[in-house]
Amino acid sequence: MDSDKNFVTGLDVGTENVRAVIVSVDKEGKIAVVGYNEGKSAGMRKGIPANLAGPAGAIDRMLGEAERMGGYDVRNAHVSINGSSILSTHTEGMIAVGTAEHEINGEDLDRVEDIAVTGRIPANRDVLDVIPLEYALDGQGGIKDPIGMSGARLEMRACVVSALTPNCENLKKSTTAADVHADRLVPSVVAAAKAVLTEKQKENGVAVVDLGAATTSVAVYEEGDLQYVGVVPAGSNNITNDLAIVLAIDPDLAEEIKKRFITGNFDSEKSPVIKIGRDGKDERAFERKEVEEVVKARLDEIFGEVRKKLKAAKYDQRLPEGIVLVGGGAKMRDIDLFAKKSLEASVKIGIPNGLGGVADAVEKPEFAAAVGLAMLAAEESQYTQATGKKAKKGQRTSKNLNFFKKIFSKF
Repeated sequence: MDSDKNFVTGLDVGTENVRAVIVSVDKEGKIAVVGYNEGKSAGMRKGIPANLAGPAGAIDRMLGEAERMGGYDVRNAHVSINGSSILSTHTEGMIAVGTAEHEINGEDLDRVEDIAVTGRIPANRDVLDVIPLEYALDGQGGIKDPIGMSGARLEMRACVVSALTPNCENLKKSTTAADVHADRLVPSVVAAAKAVLTEKQKENGVAVVDLGAATTSVAVYEEGDLQYVGVVPAGSNNITNDLAIVLAIDPDLAEEIKKRFITGNFDSEKSPVIKIGRDGKDERAFERKEVEEVVKARLDEIFGEVRKKLKAAKYDQRLPEGIVLVGGGAKMRDIDLFAKKSLEASVKIGIPNGLGGVADAVEKPEFAAAVGLAMLAAEESQYTQATGKKAKKGQRTSKNLNFFKKIFSKF
């Protein structure tokens, strides 16, 4: 093991897929991808655990290959959380800090943060993050960092991101059952923003839309800070299910049609008939118009709800840097063209960048959240110390054969 490096992991637990990215961090803070993997999820429904055994087993199976690639055992990770219970709340707090000569310190910031949060967030919700938007000293506002400044009264405006406590606790239990401690839970869209946005975009005003399998998350940034988070309980799997129902076919065939024949540009000239067969046999034909009507109706609904979120946050058509699309749903051809028309804003696909190592393998929109989680872990110095031993083939699986028993022994 290289003693000059530490190792951190981002673990994105989705409804359809689980993805992990392991990175090394050197003394200069440079990040290099050393391991990654993705696998099918289980036991998740619209971004939250429906049972504990499913997510734990999926995480356990998927991490085995990532550990073998990186040569390290993952015992801690920053973990994504999703679901429509995630929301952001703008709050304010004020404290008296002493005389006008008092210099503001970290303890003062902690106190005013407690005041801003206490009583403002319901008891059945866990606070995931508190983002200071602005401080004021003795009535003078517009201060980003008051440390070292003098004043007698300190005020703070903040954006507080929270989620229902049972959802947070159950997700932590699922990762614990897979022998992974969740150092921090981060909304998937916020993690993705870390991987795909520049400081200039966040300063000018930009939104990230994470189009997942069962949910579509929205995060808005302005003046360098997170201003809003919201989740729409619908995603790309809804398109597949709609096609399966309307065309009277199985979901696997519907997914294949979606991936092979559907684009976000419904105005282009295409063949009026979609023909598809398996292994050159049992060819079937579908009217393209019917297929596209189904897909367009669901996309209209999803992006219509996204626009409602932007309007509620007062950012509809007020984002100079436009919209950045990430997530598995962002792989649909020309989806950016559809989103541009629907949201009436500039739209582009977000790709993680600025990484070393085997970064090319994770420079994809669906890996944005996992990469962002690893980047946040590195930035916050929540390093997972490597064991120095290469993971043996089957080591993780054999070590966790009884994870079902471990789940229920914790209750």
